[in-house]
Amino acid sequence: MVRRKLESQILEMTHNGKILLISGPRQVGKTTLLRQLVDQRNEKTLWLNCDNPDDRSDLTEATVTSLTNLIGSNTLVIVDEAQRVKNIGLTLKLIVDNIPNTQVIASGSSALELANEINEPLTGRKREFHLYPFSTQEMAEYSSEREEKRLLEARMIYGFYPEVVKNPNDARDILEEITSSYLYKDILTLDQVRKPVILQKLLLALALQVGSEITFNELGNTIGIDKETAEKYLDLLEKSFVVFRLNSFNRNMRREIKKGKKVYFWDNGIRNAIVNNFNSLSLRNDVGGLWENFIISERMKFLHYNKIRSNVFFWRTTTGKEIDWIEERDGKIYAFEAKWNPKRSSFLPQGFEEAYPESTFQIVNSENYMSVLV
Repeated sequence: MVRRKLESQILEMTHNGKILLISGPRQVGKTTLLRQLVDQRNEKTLWLNCDNPDDRSDLTEATVTSLTNLIGSNTLVIVDEAQRVKNIGLTLKLIVDNIPNTQVIASGSSALELANEINEPLTGRKREFHLYPFSTQEMAEYSSEREEKRLLEARMIYGFYPEVVKNPNDARDILEEITSSYLYKDILTLDQVRKPVILQKLLLALALQVGSEITFNELGNTIGIDKETAEKYLDLLEKSFVVFRLNSFNRNMRREIKKGKKVYFWDNGIRNAIVNNFNSLSLRNDVGGLWENFIISERMKFLHYNKIRSNVFFWRTTTGKEIDWIEERDGKIYAFEAKWNPKRSSFLPQGFEEAYPESTFQIVNSENYMSVLV
C-alpha cells in the first residue's frame, strides 16, 4: 500500500486538543488514508460515514449530551465526508470543547463546503491538511526512483489518481469517469454556479493554454462571459483542487510583468481527459506544456508534503524573457526552468541575474527531475 506523506504528520498531531481536517478532491484516497491512520493509532474508534443518512442524522443539530452518548468510550472519532452534515463546524466544536480525550479526524471532498461549514466555528481549534493525487515522491518511496523513471511517460499522460495508478489498463476510462462524474460535483451544488457548460468551457480553455500566461479578459472573450465571471469560476476550480494559479514575480526590474497569471492542473491525467488526448508523447505537439505542468504540480506537492514554506511564482518581462517557476523563501530566490529534452540548454536571463544576484538557477529535464521531486 502506498504510504501518504501526510500520514506521519497527522499522527504527530493527534490528541493535541485540535480537530484534524483532511480536504482534497474526490477520488484521491482520503478514506484510505483515514483507514491507515486508524490502523496506526490502534485505539477504540467510532467511524462515522456522512454519506450514510443515519450517521449524518446523528451529527445534525447534535447536543453535547447526544454526542457524549454517541462517542461513548471511543477516544478516536472519524468523520468521513464531513461536508455532508449541515453546520458540521458547530458539531465538531461541541466535541472538542466538551468531550475531553477525544481526537476527531474529519475529511471532506471540497474545500468550498468545508470552508463554509467549518472554518468560522473552529477558529483556533483545527489543523488542516490537503491531500492530492499520489506524488512522485510517494510513488518513488513505494517502489523506487528507477521504477518511477520507467513510468514517466505514463505519469505525464495519465497522472497520479490512485485508481489510475492501481489499474493502468483502465486509466482512460477511470479518468473519463472522474472528469464527468466527480470533478464538478461539489462545484455544481453551489447556487452561484448556474451554467455548468461555462465551467466546462473554462476548463477546456485552461487545459489548452497550460504553461501560457492568461488574463481574465482573454478567458472571458474565449468562452463568452465577462472577466468577473471568469475569475469567480477560476476561484471555484482552485478551491476544489482542480487547478492552481501562479502569479508573476516582480521586485526590481522596470520591464517585469506585474499582474500576469498562469494556471496549472493538479493532475496531468485530468488535464488530458479534458482535452480528450491520451496519445503517446511521440504523437503530441504539447509535450512542453505537459512537462511544465507535471514538474510544477509535482513540485507543489513536494513543497506542501515536506512543509517547505515558499512563495511560488513565474517570471516574465515585456520583452518575452521568462522563467517557468520561482520559489522565494528565507530571503533567497530559486529559479527553475522545465525542459523535457535533456539536450536542450537554457540560461538564466541576464537581466534577472543582475536584478536578483542572490538567486540560483536549475534546469529540470527528463533525466534529472527526481532531484527536485524526491
